[in-house]
Amino acid sequence: MCGIVGILNKDKPVDYLQLKKMADAMHYRGPDEEGYYLNKNLGFYHKRLSIIDLEQGKQPMETERYCIIFNGEIYNYIELRSDLISKGHKFKTQSDTEVILHLYEEYGYESINRLNGMFAFLIYDKPREQLIAARDHFGIKPLYYYINDNKWIFASEIKAILQHEEIAAEVNKESLSDYLTFQFILGEETLFKNIKKFVPGSYMVINLNNFSHHTVKYWSPNFSVDRFHTEDYFIYHLRKLIEDSVRIQLRSDVALGTYLSGGIDSSLVTGIASHLLNKSLPVFSGAFNEGDEFSEMQYIKQVVDKNGADLHTVYPTSQDFINLLPKLIYHMDEPVAGPGMFPQYMVSQMASEHVTVVLGGQGGDEIFGGYTRYVIAYLEQALKGAIYGNTDEGEHIVSLKNMLPNLRSIEKYQPLLKKFWSQEVFEPMDRRYFYLIDRMNGNTHYYTSGFLSDYSRESIFKRFKMLFNDPNTFSYFNKMTNFDMFGSLPALLHVEDRMSMAASIESRVPLLDRRIVDLIAKMPPSMKFKGAKLKYALLKSAGDYLPDSIQQRKDKMGFPVPLHIWAKKDAKDFIGDILLSQKSRERGIFKADELERIITEERPFGRQLWGILCLELWFQNFIDNSSIPTHYADQLKYEQKI
Repeated sequence: MCGIVGILNKDKPVDYLQLKKMADAMHYRGPDEEGYYLNKNLGFYHKRLSIIDLEQGKQPMETERYCIIFNGEIYNYIELRSDLISKGHKFKTQSDTEVILHLYEEYGYESINRLNGMFAFLIYDKPREQLIAARDHFGIKPLYYYINDNKWIFASEIKAILQHEEIAAEVNKESLSDYLTFQFILGEETLFKNIKKFVPGSYMVINLNNFSHHTVKYWSPNFSVDRFHTEDYFIYHLRKLIEDSVRIQLRSDVALGTYLSGGIDSSLVTGIASHLLNKSLPVFSGAFNEGDEFSEMQYIKQVVDKNGADLHTVYPTSQDFINLLPKLIYHMDEPVAGPGMFPQYMVSQMASEHVTVVLGGQGGDEIFGGYTRYVIAYLEQALKGAIYGNTDEGEHIVSLKNMLPNLRSIEKYQPLLKKFWSQEVFEPMDRRYFYLIDRMNGNTHYYTSGFLSDYSRESIFKRFKMLFNDPNTFSYFNKMTNFDMFGSLPALLHVEDRMSMAASIESRVPLLDRRIVDLIAKMPPSMKFKGAKLKYALLKSAGDYLPDSIQQRKDKMGFPVPLHIWAKKDAKDFIGDILLSQKSRERGIFKADELERIITEERPFGRQLWGILCLELWFQNFIDNSSIPTHYADQLKYEQKI
């Protein structure tokens, strides 16, 4: 696991000191060693966290024809290496990095889709005078870029790009609207103007001679449903694929363990890993002392007992939150997702004292359908089907009758239900799902007129709609899970990457194996969401790896943080100092009286206070030091004058 930087200038040599300064901004990503490559107008810099072939896996890695810098792990590198050796390739190291080079030499661009892993890399193809930049199938590892007429700049983190002397931090107003709507940003945009991220499953080819470029989407799920095979067939092969994914992700030359939350996904990964290693495995968990609703320790301990694991637990406090949050926002580069970021860092920091690699369960909700909003969406669809005798999907995935046993899963989601059904019912599927994930949901009273003059909910919906309706499927379930896989999951993976890298450890996510997703994409939706049972296919395949209590869980916690409790007590002054500061008031996005209200009135497990707090800290970290004034501050000053 590493940090990478690349600069391609059009008409001047790359400055080594500039390159190194950018890489040094994310030294924690690769504290073990570093290296660079300079070739006139092209420069690479690499910060390495050593995991595979500790002695010979140094980067940049160069052959006579190619040079690469690589961040990530290729889990099937042993199998790929054997195949390449049979074709006459000779290797000098045992590293997965060298496998990528030889694979590219053998198969060209098509080699990228043969990789099973998490990766972001740059390859300089010397004979063709091309630069190839690629990101893994799901966007587990980050890759950002900046482009103008004279240069390309690439890096694992945005803060590295901002170290370039010619680049200043500016707010991307359209992305700001995305963030306030979803708490993540759609597509390739970031909160920074002119800085973009590679979308998952894509690569770019740049011609060094004329600066022309093109982007290729090399992979996305194929939802052509296989109606020939039985449920037993799918469940059998799913179990085998999950076991194999965990097996190959246990490959490491350093110590490893697992994250364990007590939920289905991390418990399954822990169970399989313990079985395959046949030894006591270190597992890392977190909980809060503010009450049972903030702790899954009863489930965690059952998984630990079943597998004979070695449990390490951290209990974050309000003072930890106060001390760490500004630092964590800096590590994040831009705010995304929910408050689970904070305890995730503390668990990662604890894990770093024992291991260098940790396996977790990220991705299970998006692949297998684990979000309660899917039940709410289908409750409406079932009601609509019962009234009109038809369905938008062309088939009844679930009915009101067979949903009844699983409706308890939405018992605690009454605020979401009320919000959802306060909108126009029975609208098209894309509009209805937009209502379910829109965290702003028409609550514009928080915002100044200056901000709202630029905010267009319909424009955001149009961007959402393009992604939601992108897969070739009529299935509501497939559309929802696909959107979450490529819309909201990248935000969770962003957190996964930054919090683990901030602690200088590698986080692996075995459920995000493209073989698993390819199988699930072909599984009939009626099998995946049988009776509106969340994660039905995953639970069926898990078998005896999970304790019965976790198999039968009806609740879903997701590492809840007692922010609403702290905001009224221990962290009240800390939050108030941030949100009610003169700078925050002058920013012109939120109304000051609404900020005062939400600090003390945030509902349990709400996300509004969290989203606003992180955004203000982001402005303080990255924008306030810029010489460029913000648009909304100027607008607010104008309003005050009149």
